[in-house]
Amino acid sequence: MIKKLLIIFLFSLPVLASDIKMQNRELSKNDMKSQNRKIVELAAAEMSKSLPNVIDKYTKLVSVKADKTTLVYIYEINTTPKSDETVKKEDHSRMKEAITIGTCKNSKRFLEADISLRYIYKSANSKAELFQFNINQESCFKI
Repeated sequence: MIKKLLIIFLFSLPVLASDIKMQNRELSKNDMKSQNRKIVELAAAEMSKSLPNVIDKYTKLVSVKADKTTLVYIYEINTTPKSDETVKKEDHSRMKEAITIGTCKNSKRFLEADISLRYIYKSANSKAELFQFNINQESCFKI
């Protein structure tokens, strides 16, 4: 009987040890936010090294910044011949949908880690802000 208990104990030891390791790995909410801030800062710094980056014939990524746990992308778009006001009225909903769907598909790891993404689009001509889209994990549930 003692041999059976000893065998059971020895077989359960690795399970218990791995459970203890998992408990030590769990971060508090404050530690997680602090870690996410560092991740966002590092990601922004790394992405900024290759800027400006031409996306297509209308769009250029000009800046990537960290704002706490939000990664901020700043784009300039060439809206010629449309005016800034026309672009705001005609293109806002189409852009919001495209950005939200693209972000939810391509940035799952950031979103699942409670890191948000903000996209700011400015006119290449006037430098005026045209759009701002804030995407977090809940945004993906709405599409």
